[in-house]
Amino acid sequence: MADRGGEDLTTAEVNEAADAVIRAFGEHDTAAYFDGFAEDATFIFYTADQRLESRAAYEAVWAEWESASGFRVHSCVSTNRRVQLVGGSGIFLHDVETVVEMDGATSTVLERETIVFERRGDRWLAVHEHLSPRP
Repeated sequence: MADRGGEDLTTAEVNEAADAVIRAFGEHDTAAYFDGFAEDATFIFYTADQRLESRAAYEAVWAEWESASGFRVHSCVSTNRRVQLVGGSGIFLHDVETVVEMDGATSTVLERETIVFERRGDRWLAVHEHLSPRP
């Protein structure tokens, strides 16, 4: 594998894919955010009562949050990052500090997140996301 100043190319590509998803999320750019996920991606959120079985399912929940509660992401900061390569997948782990607005109130949420990326064609796409509260 090629090297980018101590970071192998695959790790760098997974980091770049994760950065794009995080940046779009933090800017509340829903089109770019969801574009970073495969159509068959799955999602486990501690705030949801069931696993979401597709990107479309998550998009529907997101739209409901926006319409029912005025949901808006104001910012998202990623720290304590690690990429673990397993077979043809890249597992991206990090801590997130997100400022969100719901029902007119703004709050800061501290969470841990795992995003599994898989190379599909010429892109790394997220195929699974798991979010949990940070103790």
